[in-house]
Amino acid sequence: MDENEQNGQNRSPEPERQPSHNRYFRIKPFSFVMLIFTLVILTAGITFFALTFGDDKVVEVVSPQKTERQEFQKLYDAYDEIKKNYFEDIDDKAVLDGAINGMVDSLDDPYSDYLNTEETENLMENISSSFQGIGAEIQEADGYIKVVSPIKNSPAEKEGLLPNDLIQEVDGKSIQGMSSSEAVMLIRGEKGTTVTLTIKRGEKAEPFQVKIKRDDIPIETVYAEMLDGGIAHIRMTTFSEHTYDELLTALDDMEAKGMKGLVLDVRQNPGGVLDGAMKISDLFVEKGKTVLQTEEKGKKAILYPASGGRKVEVPVALVVDDGSASASEILAGALKESSDIPIVGIKTFGKGTVQSPKDLKDGSNLKITTAKWLTPDGNWIHKKGIEPDVKVDYPSYAMLPFLDPSEELKDGNVSSNTQPAKEMLKAVGYDPGKIDGLYDEKTIEAVKKLQKDLKLEETGVLTGDTTIGLMNKLREKIEKDDPQLLKAKEVVLEKIGK
Repeated sequence: MDENEQNGQNRSPEPERQPSHNRYFRIKPFSFVMLIFTLVILTAGITFFALTFGDDKVVEVVSPQKTERQEFQKLYDAYDEIKKNYFEDIDDKAVLDGAINGMVDSLDDPYSDYLNTEETENLMENISSSFQGIGAEIQEADGYIKVVSPIKNSPAEKEGLLPNDLIQEVDGKSIQGMSSSEAVMLIRGEKGTTVTLTIKRGEKAEPFQVKIKRDDIPIETVYAEMLDGGIAHIRMTTFSEHTYDELLTALDDMEAKGMKGLVLDVRQNPGGVLDGAMKISDLFVEKGKTVLQTEEKGKKAILYPASGGRKVEVPVALVVDDGSASASEILAGALKESSDIPIVGIKTFGKGTVQSPKDLKDGSNLKITTAKWLTPDGNWIHKKGIEPDVKVDYPSYAMLPFLDPSEELKDGNVSSNTQPAKEMLKAVGYDPGKIDGLYDEKTIEAVKKLQKDLKLEETGVLTGDTTIGLMNKLREKIEKDDPQLLKAKEVVLEKIGK
């Protein structure tokens, strides 16, 4: 008996299998999930294609760039057109710099500026450091470069540049239409080198040339002297990072010398750092009173009250002129409106905005106006200036044009420079005769007397060292017979006497 037969006798018989009407498809769980995922992706892709490219498409595909900054699409299109079709290869960096310059120029704001990488590197000297050049604060105004103020003891001051002079050319090259940063690049240079500026002073005056030897521009910003009567005269030439500390030192020195009153002088001070102006103003404003207000776009004005720190306790007067700008005007506004300190001189320049520089990633720099500042009473002096309480004009001879020492003025000459030369001679005590454009015998006699006093050869010809000597004498007279300073001193003495 074989094995199968033996086992079969002991098993129960199996039931008969019926044919099934349902068929089942067996699949592993992971494979099933992956199949579903693939079907979903495939369906989505087909739907996207149909909606995007079909006749009844309802979706338009756009680049993220166009979606996020659509206003720049025109700029991208213009760049692409230039890049593709300009007949020569283009400098991508120069094109981009030009586009940014164009945006800044469109603001029509002479205080907003863009410096490319090279310009930024060349102008890295900050407001607290020295640099080499002529020493004049300038700005762009209506397509021209205007002198805001020469720096005290700078070559620009010594050669007679004045506030509101228009610089038309630099070394014979027209700078009309240039930004202030572009003009600075041409005017600055190494110590000992010479630059020739073509200057227009006044609407009707003929342009004249000034040759200026570049030098180290002094970083000292505060000058103090004791006048008679115990009146201290402290002049600030700019508001640098160190001006506040320099002023404190000067005040200590003047107090040690018996200061009874103070004439603070910011004439031809073009301004500087905002923080410095606020700290200096704080010395003269009672605690809690407003020093300054600033106002950004869409925001309420922020008021800055004076602290309870050190205060100047003696009577004070402030002297200003049309070269007093920006931070100088912040000081003038604070003293005038929060301290009733009298302002003496002529109307200030009128700059009531605040600029914030921002370094860009490639080393370039974007400086834009981010706020306007207001006086304590909320007045915006932009393009208006601050009127003095006591108006004292400069004497007429202080506004005479520079005389070119290389030009010869001699017997029989009729020149546009002869009349101002005669006015200078008369102002410093030499009688040139009738004040007109004719260089006559009386003029020759006056020039010979000048040359004798200067210990020069008595030729009667106004040129070279004689011209320089004449202008130096005029400068000394302006500094000695200073009607604005004298009036300010008188005002302080009156306050002491009360």
